[in-house]
Amino acid sequence: MANLKITQLRKAYGDVEILKGIDLDINDHEFVVFVGPSGCGKSTLLRTIAGLEDVNSGHIYLDEHEITELAPAKRDLAMVFQSYALYPHMTVRKNMSFALDLAGVDKHSIDEKVKAAADILELTLLLDRKPKDLSGGQRQRVAIGRSIVRNPKIFLFDEPLSNLDAALRVQMRLELARLHRDLRATMIYVTHDQVEAMTLADKVVVLNQGQIEQVGAPIELYERPKNMFVAGFLGMPRMSFLDAKVKDVHSQSVDIELNNGTSLSLPIATQNLKSQSHVTLGIRPEHINLCEKESGDMQVTFDVAEHLGSDTYCYAKTHSGESLTIRENSETNVSAGESLGVRINTAKCHLFDQQGNAVGYAVDTEQ
Repeated sequence: MANLKITQLRKAYGDVEILKGIDLDINDHEFVVFVGPSGCGKSTLLRTIAGLEDVNSGHIYLDEHEITELAPAKRDLAMVFQSYALYPHMTVRKNMSFALDLAGVDKHSIDEKVKAAADILELTLLLDRKPKDLSGGQRQRVAIGRSIVRNPKIFLFDEPLSNLDAALRVQMRLELARLHRDLRATMIYVTHDQVEAMTLADKVVVLNQGQIEQVGAPIELYERPKNMFVAGFLGMPRMSFLDAKVKDVHSQSVDIELNNGTSLSLPIATQNLKSQSHVTLGIRPEHINLCEKESGDMQVTFDVAEHLGSDTYCYAKTHSGESLTIRENSETNVSAGESLGVRINTAKCHLFDQQGNAVGYAVDTEQ
């Protein structure tokens, strides 16, 4: 068992409060990712769990036993840092076994644990090499192996892939996913990379300015963001936001008018809006399509395109000067300054009130 519970956790440096009352439950075998912009408190939260930072108030429980004041070595947790922190004069084998040697574990048990970890991480042929003879990905696997041999209740990862190049990051993401599946371990992972969060996590924790904005499965947060911060943070390219005014509210739909004069009827059920109130329409790039000017919901002026092989992202401006991002196929060819029409999938739109909170979800997603 490895269930972690955090209640009203607060951490401040002088007058600057970094964590502002964190409440969170992490269940056995979950892969949980803390994600958010720089300075949101995600690494500080991980370090308080590890015991590397003292807390000002609040509690941390591991399997119902409070560990808030325990020394890091007594928490039964293992942390993998952004820097590999390998001993350069030691072989891979010695790097992986060092903590067990210090703990006085017998040599036979150490050899078995190191062999098992090396097999899982495909390091068996590298055990007698030193870190200088390894690639970045291999060094990161050694750092992970050093944690595996300790057989901790929870693995903690602090942006472990940040120092790797793009191709190696993809490879290591796959290896971490397989490792979680094979070990059936509880893992907590910190990253600023939303792609890592969306692809690795069972549960994503979105933090902002020391507070949790939303917790849930990746697809849940993507399709049903609680507020504009979560909606804008998750998704690449980000969701487009357009100012609008409510024209009418029905039992199963909301009629809105955009700043450029476009009227839309959204199949969103909500009781939180009134006629003439100001709202924000959120729409993701894949839910907008280019079309002929005459047949679109509205017209836009094309600005720049990013050709990514399978997809093309078109960046455009509405007649009111607001930005819109459209995802199209690789064959799309448009010119700067060209005027085009766009069709909006109203069943996939999001609506936010003046405080930035979601006011309802499309009716067809409720079924």
